[in-house]
Amino acid sequence: MYPKSIQKLVELFSKFPTVGPRTAIRFVFYLIKLDQEKFDELLSSVTDLRKAIKICSFCFNPFEALDDGNLCPICRDISRDKTLLCIVEKEIDLISIEKTKKYKGLYFILGGTISLKKSDSRKIRNSNFQEVIIATNSTTEGETTALLIERELKHLQIKITRLGRGLPIGGELEYADEDTLSSAFEGRK
Repeated sequence: MYPKSIQKLVELFSKFPTVGPRTAIRFVFYLIKLDQEKFDELLSSVTDLRKAIKICSFCFNPFEALDDGNLCPICRDISRDKTLLCIVEKEIDLISIEKTKKYKGLYFILGGTISLKKSDSRKIRNSNFQEVIIATNSTTEGETTALLIERELKHLQIKITRLGRGLPIGGELEYADEDTLSSAFEGRK
């Protein structure tokens, strides 16, 4: 239906998270109409992204590599509590927690759900963590992931905790679903 060059880009954009074929087509037609200067700026930014960003060898957080180091600024920060580890599903979860300014330990990004490789488990085991906080989402996949991580790490002599669940501050009971209310009752102080 579309020329090969359009179809190829539609296929590539469709592989992006949450982008379906219709959105991918919109992206392609947006690019077709983009003036040359803006198009070149976009291409340059994508190329620069690939050159400038590294993935932390410990936590898998992407960071701008200003030197030859393999650790992100969080993992290199000597003021961070090296006895605390927070396991999150994705990079945006790390950023959300950092914005609270309440957590000062290290992180480990799973890169999704249902995944803690043996090599990752060894990395955690060979560190001096006293507590591992599992901060997965309250979805079925997130809960399953948390249970698998707990099983994988339970033999270690460290404290394994989960984030509290329940009603948000400012939330009204009448709008809370049954699962949220149940969690709120179970996690009450």
